[in-house]
Amino acid sequence: MAIDEKAVAALADRTLGPEHKGLPPAAWGRTVREYLDTAPHLDEFETPVLTVDRAAVAANVAVMADWAAAAGVRLAPHGKTTMAPQLWAQQLAAGSWGITFATVWQVQVARSFGVGRIVLANALVDPVGLRWVAEELARDPEFEFVCWVDSVESVALMDEHLSGDVRIRVIVELGGPHGRTGARTVEQGHAIAEAVGKSEGLTLAGVGGYEGALAHDRTPDGISGVRHYLDEIARLHRELAATGRYPDRAIVTAGGSAYPDLVVECLSGLADEQGAQGVPTTVVLRSGAYIIHDDGFYAGISPLAAPRSERPLRSAMHGWARTVSRPEAELALLDAGKRDLPFDEGLPVPQFVAGPEGSLNPGAHVSALNDQHAYLRLPGGAPTDLPVGSVVRLGLSHPCTAFDKWRLIPVIDDADAERPRIVDLVHTFF
Repeated sequence: MAIDEKAVAALADRTLGPEHKGLPPAAWGRTVREYLDTAPHLDEFETPVLTVDRAAVAANVAVMADWAAAAGVRLAPHGKTTMAPQLWAQQLAAGSWGITFATVWQVQVARSFGVGRIVLANALVDPVGLRWVAEELARDPEFEFVCWVDSVESVALMDEHLSGDVRIRVIVELGGPHGRTGARTVEQGHAIAEAVGKSEGLTLAGVGGYEGALAHDRTPDGISGVRHYLDEIARLHRELAATGRYPDRAIVTAGGSAYPDLVVECLSGLADEQGAQGVPTTVVLRSGAYIIHDDGFYAGISPLAAPRSERPLRSAMHGWARTVSRPEAELALLDAGKRDLPFDEGLPVPQFVAGPEGSLNPGAHVSALNDQHAYLRLPGGAPTDLPVGSVVRLGLSHPCTAFDKWRLIPVIDDADAERPRIVDLVHTFF
């Protein structure tokens, strides 16, 4: 579906300033376009800085687009991962069916850039947000929108704030034991669908959920739990279709970035967009982290990461931090901390020293982060190792909590180059 290409292109006309962390003062007062015309390099930026690797992003987008197409499922990547319209545009251009979001505010940002098909993978019970969505649907008949409901009470609450002039399409969310949101049983799912059918402001659009809340690894127990949950989603869809609950077509959706292979295994057989076997059904995968991937959590669990895939995803994000203190032979303090880099799914991992200033021994690791400092441990290190001023490239884990710390992220041509060149600047909206 469409995105407003002019609105995305207009981001290059925004003026740069000190509010953009890491950007050198030489860029202030210039537009993005004007600054890029100076052919800047990464070593001209202040540290700390987060970068995106252009080639890795392009490769990741292509890998996932081809993988989803081969599996027979649609892709509506989670836009909250980056909150970057420039990257959404790349995903849509590669064939994504739509974009997923987690809050109505994120949906509003997306609409300001003309995103035409949106999945809100969450309940929408905020009165102001509900009325805005209804007004947006009335204003633009081509806008396609679906959101979650996971209780009869939610259906009633939504109905209270909708006039009935425009119906909002909703997906019954099925959850799992000790999971997050979602009805806990298929039977509860039927009750919700029945309530939606009686509603004056809602229309049943399908079933879905999020399997990533039920496991955090690829142990046999974790895989078994995810498979069982996805089978229950499939069961609920089949039963709703058999009882005539769907007014027209249906969506079946699941999928974070940890278990997309299991989603395909359990749900892709439901795909029937022409309705040859009954209700026309679109199976939608919502994985979002793949576009950036990482050197931590997703590298360890994604089925599309090396060495589990012949065409693996690559980490497209790196942190760059400078040594500001060497108070002990086995300790270096870097100028990047919790305000700059993700840490909820693993601490940054030192990869190499930029330039000839120093080297890292094999045991080097980050043991802790403060707000603005990283504790880089250097077991067996000497005081002359990693001198003050040297810059370390850091591998990172979890793109969802990396991008939210930066309003503007430099895109480099090659993170492995001796002197990476800045080829773009990505705006985020958090």
